[in-house]
Amino acid sequence: MAKLDDRTIANMEVALEKACSRFPNGGDHESRKYVAQKLMLSAKKGNTTLGGLDVVAHRAVQELSKSKSA
Repeated sequence: MAKLDDRTIANMEVALEKACSRFPNGGDHESRKYVAQKLMLSAKKGNTTLGGLDVVAHRAVQELSKSKSA
């Protein structure tokens, strides 16, 4: 498992908070966990910029929204 640097972790936290702010009360545990897992996978593949992680988090929120409305 690749170790993530402090900047990447900070970027992941910002992307998670920004994306989950779209949920009521910042999202439930399972929703936040899903978004966080998507961020971890992406960061481990080398996507470590805030912009790139924002895109991943936004897509994860969209996936959750679609699955809950289906």
